[in-house]
Amino acid sequence: MATCNHPPKHVVREYLERRSRDPKPPPSPEEIRRQLGWGLAPSEFKMAESRS
Repeated sequence: MATCNHPPKHVVREYLERRSRDPKPPPSPEEIRRQLGWGLAPSEFKMAESRS
């Protein structure tokens, strides 16, 4: 059975914090999943860069 790996909570929180400051409309759900590495194996997951 296939499993879907979700990004860690802290990565999602960082993403949402960055998105809340962006005046552009949100990307498509597929693009959000791609940016967060949704569905990738943990060894392939790349953490989002912080834009402090």
